[in-house]
Amino acid sequence: MISVLFAVLTALSNGVASVLQRRAARTVPDAEAMRLSLIGHLLHQRMWLAGIGMVIVAAVCQAVALATGPIAVVQPIFVIELPATLLMAGFVMRVRLPRRLWFAVAAMTLGLALGMASAAPGGGSASVQGAAWVPTLILTGLFEAALIGAALSTRGNPRGALLGLAAACGYALTAALMKDAMARLENGGGAVELFTSWQLYATAAAGMGALFLLQNALHAGTLVAVQPPLTLGDALISVLYGVTLFGENLRTGWWVLPVLVALVLIAVGCVELARSPLASGTAPPPTRRLK
Repeated sequence: MISVLFAVLTALSNGVASVLQRRAARTVPDAEAMRLSLIGHLLHQRMWLAGIGMVIVAAVCQAVALATGPIAVVQPIFVIELPATLLMAGFVMRVRLPRRLWFAVAAMTLGLALGMASAAPGGGSASVQGAAWVPTLILTGLFEAALIGAALSTRGNPRGALLGLAAACGYALTAALMKDAMARLENGGGAVELFTSWQLYATAAAGMGALFLLQNALHAGTLVAVQPPLTLGDALISVLYGVTLFGENLRTGWWVLPVLVALVLIAVGCVELARSPLASGTAPPPTRRLK
C-alpha cells in the first residue's frame, strides 16, 4: 500500500510538471531544437522552473515507491498522471469538463485497473543480480539511438512521437536504476553504500537525458503526439525491466487478452485527454448558456 500511495503521488506531481513544461516549451524558438541552448532558454521561464520543482517532488516519491514495491507495480500506475492533472486543472480554473473528457478519464482508469488485475505483477528481488546491467544498458542504448536517429530524419508530430518514446525509455531506465540504487539502503549498507554506488549517478544521468528528450519532444510535436508513446512506453518498458532485471512475475496465457484490451483503453483515453485545451495549460472558452 505504501508503494501504491507514493506511486499515485508521483503520478500527480509528474502530471503537473508535464503541463507546466509543455507551456514553457512552446516559447522556445525552432532554431534551438535538439541543442543544449534549449535548456538555457527554459531556465529563464518561471513556469518551467516550477515544473522542475514538481519533477523533484515526483523523484522523491518515486524513490520511496520503488524501494517498497515491484517496478512492474509502481511504474504502470503513472498512467493516471494525465487524467488526474486535467481534473485538477479543471477544478482550479473552474471549468466545466466536457463529457468526452470524463469518458476518457474513465477509460484510462478502467484500463489501468483491468491491466493490473489481469497481469498481477509481483515477486522479484529488490536489486539486480550479477552483471545483468551490461546487456541491458547496451540494448537500451541501441534502442535509444535508433529512435533519436529516426526522429532527426523527420519533423512535427512524428518527431515528437519518436522522441516521446525515447524519453519514456529513459524514464523507465531511470526507474530501474533508482530501484537498484535504493536497494543499497535495505541491504544494510546505509547512505555510504548508496552514495558510492554507480547506479545512483547513472540514475541522475538517465533522468537528465530523459528530461532533455522530453523537452525536445514537446517542442517538436503536439501533446496528442507525445503523450501516448510517453505514457504507454514508460509503463511497458518498465514492466520489461522489472521482469528481465528484477525477476518480477506476470500472468501469461489467456490473461494477455484482457491486458491488450486494457492497453487499448489507456491509449484511446490518453489521446482524447491530450486533445483537451487543459492539457496544454489553457482553459477552454466558456460555454454559452441559452437565456
